[in-house]
Amino acid sequence: MQKTRKLLLLGDSAFAEVAYEYFTRDSAYDVVGFAVERPYLKREELFGLPVIALDEAVARFPPAEHDVYVAMVYTQLNRLRTRLSAEAKSMGYALASFISPQASVWPNVALGEHCFVFENNVVQPFVKLGNNVVLWSGNHIGHHSVIRDNVFVSSHVVVSGFCEVGANSFLGVNATLGNNVTIGEDCWLGPGLVLTQDAPANSIFRTSAPSPAKVAARRFFRVDG
Repeated sequence: MQKTRKLLLLGDSAFAEVAYEYFTRDSAYDVVGFAVERPYLKREELFGLPVIALDEAVARFPPAEHDVYVAMVYTQLNRLRTRLSAEAKSMGYALASFISPQASVWPNVALGEHCFVFENNVVQPFVKLGNNVVLWSGNHIGHHSVIRDNVFVSSHVVVSGFCEVGANSFLGVNATLGNNVTIGEDCWLGPGLVLTQDAPANSIFRTSAPSPAKVAARRFFRVDG
């Protein structure tokens, strides 16, 4: 694929390595370097590209010529990726998105900025994805559903039709939401969970075979860092 834009990745851990592969193989972006916050600068290069402190980014990789993707997972219930995305924008960078050509995303899906949609996702008609959303591989997002900002959806999750997933939430592998289910912001849904009723904000749902999943905590510890 022809490269038409340069890309700086924020992060140098596993997700950054994965993002490098996807952007390099299946996008018009040419990844030219990695940046981390200075206290976490532990090496000088990755894949033969420079790893720099974030406070040097503007001088080394000017925003007029480079976009940024923040390759962080759901640390601090997505707060870290959210904070660094805002910081990159304040530095003048445009935020990149990646939509795998092996994903099925219906043409009328509304996509926010800074999204990463891996292969084998099925995103049906009239879905809305907010800003800073990650859909790892193999999920089904049903028609008319809404995924709010800063949500991380793990692999093989089923979100049925007319659902809403609140901001900053995390959905574990193989979790399932029935039709017309709404979960509030800052929720954590464990692997394999089946949820058929609405969930209040700040809830943790765990699985405990063979008993049905239960709300483990009504108040989720907020992390604003």
